[in-house]
Amino acid sequence: MKTKATSLDIAYQAGVSQSTVSRALRNSPLVNEETRKKVQALAKELNYKVDKNASNLRSQHTGTLALLLFEDPTSDDSMINPFFLSMLGCITRAAAKNGYDLLVSFQQLSEDWHADYEDASKADGLILLGYGDYVDYESKLKQLTEQETHFVRYGANEKGQTGISFGCDNFKGGYDMTQHLIAQGHKTFAFLGGADEHCPEFFERYKGHCQAIKEANLAINPNNQIDAISSEDSGYAAAKQLIAQGALPDVAFCASDMIAVGALNAFQEQNIKVPEQIALAGFDDISVAHLTTPKLTTMQQNTKLAADILVESLIKTIHNQEVSSSLIPAKLIVRESCSSSN
Repeated sequence: MKTKATSLDIAYQAGVSQSTVSRALRNSPLVNEETRKKVQALAKELNYKVDKNASNLRSQHTGTLALLLFEDPTSDDSMINPFFLSMLGCITRAAAKNGYDLLVSFQQLSEDWHADYEDASKADGLILLGYGDYVDYESKLKQLTEQETHFVRYGANEKGQTGISFGCDNFKGGYDMTQHLIAQGHKTFAFLGGADEHCPEFFERYKGHCQAIKEANLAINPNNQIDAISSEDSGYAAAKQLIAQGALPDVAFCASDMIAVGALNAFQEQNIKVPEQIALAGFDDISVAHLTTPKLTTMQQNTKLAADILVESLIKTIHNQEVSSSLIPAKLIVRESCSSSN
């Protein structure tokens, strides 16, 4: 007795994956026109009928949210930015509080991560943390939107951005930190961190930093903006470059605490005393910030509030309720690494 054709039969004859067949039959823009027509022609030839029960099952909620982390360079094997580790715990609790399980994975372990969860029905929606190069990342977000995946992300909040994002008010954070440093009597500054469209969160912190300097009628030295990603090694290299340039500024304001930790190591290696010879500030308030010697002055991101907003907003999008992007204020945390200038 001849059995009914399945999507696996179509996939075999078309020479594509089963998930590609599923997308092609839904006219997904992720499948090119030639492949889509080939799959649809085979489906007609084999008299393939979509299993309505399976289709209905796919439309039901799984009761699971997926948290996808972007791999970051770290000094250990975790490949997770320490800031996101604190977010992970808070998001897990927020999901549980709302009756959802949490599936945690890395984004780029699959080249097709932006489609995996849509086709496999592993989760009702995605929370994205981290992105690497933001310019490259935008294309992935557009594909998620095109296939009507429910997702929210924590990060940059840009004009014309794709999807819903929540993140720190980085401009105000950079501004507030710099105002605090100026009030202590500091007059010359370095900024260690990227400052362009590839790293928009750092760029906003730098813009706020520069705005405070301008309002105080102080000079901005463009040579003292040194690119760094959020890692100890990158912070160490940036501080070494700053040292090599000659006269030290009053303050090194780092775009993240990880950069600041690396910079502190570089200064101490060269017997440059912090804060006596150069003050040091970070951003994020990760756990290590109060364990360094001296303890690190930084801007604190409210990870608990962020986690609650991310989870609750994602659940609203899953239920087709309106959600809009927003910014969360940062809080100045004053410690010993930024004493008053002499």
